[in-house]
Amino acid sequence: MIGGRAAVVGIGATEFSKDSGRSELRLAVEAVKAALADAGLEPSDVDGMVTFTMDSNAQVAVARELGVGDLRFFSHIGYGGGAACATVQQAVLAVAGGVADVVVCYRALNERSGHRFGQVSRLAASAPTTSGVDNSWHYPMGLGTPAATVAMVARRYQHGYGATSADFGRVSVIARRHAATNPHAWFYQRPITIDDHQASRWIAEPLRLLDCCQESDGAVALVVTSVERAADLRQEPAVVRAAAQGSGADQFIMNSYYRDELTGLPEMGVVGRELWRQSGFRPADIRTAVLYDHFTPYVLMQLEELGFCGPGEARHFLADDPLPLNTHGGQLGEAYIHGMNGIAEAVRQVRGTAVNQVDGDGPVLVTAGTGVPTSGLLLSG
Repeated sequence: MIGGRAAVVGIGATEFSKDSGRSELRLAVEAVKAALADAGLEPSDVDGMVTFTMDSNAQVAVARELGVGDLRFFSHIGYGGGAACATVQQAVLAVAGGVADVVVCYRALNERSGHRFGQVSRLAASAPTTSGVDNSWHYPMGLGTPAATVAMVARRYQHGYGATSADFGRVSVIARRHAATNPHAWFYQRPITIDDHQASRWIAEPLRLLDCCQESDGAVALVVTSVERAADLRQEPAVVRAAAQGSGADQFIMNSYYRDELTGLPEMGVVGRELWRQSGFRPADIRTAVLYDHFTPYVLMQLEELGFCGPGEARHFLADDPLPLNTHGGQLGEAYIHGMNGIAEAVRQVRGTAVNQVDGDGPVLVTAGTGVPTSGLLLSG
């Protein structure tokens, strides 16, 4: 078992903006330098690097710009935002296996001023890959953006369980309430109400503008090392108690329309079961959760797949407000850095330095992108 053998000891980020004014490589280097400084480590200490297949910055380029020496381990994780927690899992596996001592995980993107994920991409349906073939089943029907593909699943969820647009909006209100007190959030001091959500324009029914995450420029980096080495470093370690990836049966990318059941996220169910199995924890033990919130309906489905409530019950669960969610503001309120800023928030919660700190010493749950093969973490002191 890998639980308890490695920890996140450094976090770093650039500012989150809509126009960074600099290259993605520079953003990556800035974030990694900040994470190493946070940990009290030097670039020369790093011997491993992990990032997303979608990241434009090769590990060797980031290492070169930082002045890192030899790399003994480097890895890429696919499936967009589903890679976030898996980058840390890869780092933990490398450290626990003795393959590397200090591993940096990073993601940098100019997703607002550069390539915008929310727009139609012809390449997505024409690429000579299995993903291109998968996308070609729905792009010709007009389902050419992430919002459009998620809207189909969200409508089916409404039909099956009676959820409303306002139920989705509650997720946005929670995120923006937390973002409003977070000086690093794009929507700092700008909370919203359910009425604001309901007045926002349709993007792809039943998704409104305020059901959709931001498009952001920025970078986040994390430093992972062994718990033994972590004891001598600057910050309280956020020990990785469990780390998992998951893909469900008949998995497609954002649009698994050919499953028998269309109202859930089976891949997140795989992750949840593995996290509970590895750690021995259960949903009732979780102090706070950082759930990937690129679209609000998928937050409800995650709560159900992870076992916090039964199928179709998440809207009632949220109404009772028993579990603090996305205390940094999430991707709806802070920034969309493909989920990496959510992991940084989980580390702050473990350290006790979060701007919206949740009391207690229970584990913190983090999830990565949904609708795709995904991943998750449990962190604690």
